Amino acid sequence: MIWLGAILAIVVASYFLSEWWRRPVGDTLRARAPGQFAELSQGVTHYRWDGPVRGPVAVCIHGLTTSSYVWDGIVKVLTMMGFRVLRYDLYGRGYSDRPEGPQDRNFFLRQLRDLLRDQNLGGDLTLVGYSMGGSIASSFAADEPHRMDRLILLATAGLGRTPGPMSEFCRRVPILGDWVMRVLGGWQLRRAVARGPQKSAVAGIVAKQMDETRIRGYLAAVLSSQRYMLQQDMSAEHRRISGTSLPVLAIWGAQDEAIPISAVGQLAKLNREARQVTLEGATHALPHTHVDQIQRAMQDFMRDL
Repeated sequence: MIWLGAILAIVVASYFLSEWWRRPVGDTLRARAPGQFAELSQGVTHYRWDGPVRGPVAVCIHGLTTSSYVWDGIVKVLTMMGFRVLRYDLYGRGYSDRPEGPQDRNFFLRQLRDLLRDQNLGGDLTLVGYSMGGSIASSFAADEPHRMDRLILLATAGLGRTPGPMSEFCRRVPILGDWVMRVLGGWQLRRAVARGPQKSAVAGIVAKQMDETRIRGYLAAVLSSQRYMLQQDMSAEHRRISGTSLPVLAIWGAQDEAIPISAVGQLAKLNREARQVTLEGATHALPHTHVDQIQRAMQDFMRDL
């Protein structure tokens, strides 16, 4: 029984020590951050502005495991198109705070609305959402279409997904799943990043993604989003959007390993007016691997409005 107690002690200690060794989000880490910070109702949010001051506003919302750096290539495209671009780090990622609580639809919409209010942004918005960020953008558009000019979705979540076995185990199994994510999740994510595309419009993206896993609170945020926001079926939201005059562009990767290609047909059933483009050779990393093709799709979409 002594050995059993020793194993249990090691398991418990590894859970707490694995997080203690990670760097906290604080003044030291934030000193190197680009952009600015806003004190919102749930905590500090890191954000950046790019582009002409008087341009129409586009708000970019990133996905589950990346931060706002994933938009570097797309931001250049949007600013060349005349947009004033706002991007920010979702809670639990990048330089933003790590507030407790389930990361569900209301959690992320509250952050978005708080930031829009803080930046004095009312209407005439273009929301650009990637993966889980697409679900957040679609939720906002369904609730407040009167504040929107257009909705652009890149590999959006909420219409079907194919999670990996480890992430699905962690999501489904309480306590043990939390332990696996906190102790082994960083290693698993770094391994996945190393196997991903090396050519990218974002300089040093592999190092940035790996570095993220070593920041305190990040893995817990990813797991919470998997358990809540990514379980949200967005069918009702897309039906509501279809009942408005809001223009929608959805761009998909033909070789996306996270979002099944069946999502294209699902969206077509829910919103017949949505324009859809599928990029051959693109995986779930398309916002930073297929910037030129995304630029052409967005330009064609806006030219026809």
